[in-house]
Amino acid sequence: MQPEAKDAAHLWDMLDAARAVQEFVTSRSFSDYVADRMLRGAVERHLEIIGEAANRVSLSFREAHPEIPWQRVVAQRNVLAHEYGEIENVLVWRVATIRIPELIQQLQRLLPPLPSQPNDGG
Repeated sequence: MQPEAKDAAHLWDMLDAARAVQEFVTSRSFSDYVADRMLRGAVERHLEIIGEAANRVSLSFREAHPEIPWQRVVAQRNVLAHEYGEIENVLVWRVATIRIPELIQQLQRLLPPLPSQPNDGG
């Protein structure tokens, strides 16, 4: 099932934020993560974006693609947004370093390639 325009937009938002998380944690260790407040904030914020976008994907598309852990993605967002005092860094790190690369691969299979930009000849 190919995504409709609204779903595709949300999926692209998920993919963009997931790629950002992957970029943030590349060549970083868990110790780096714990010690760097800005890194933690960036990762957490982008995980929230992923969860919010996932929540906006239509139910029919989510049901057609159970390989994406939609409920877990949205639940992670809810924990980060509403229970920030209970965030366990080790769990967020595991999501960022293990689950996000998996999610990127899954999303890339679902999305059509971006249309090519015309060459302006310049």
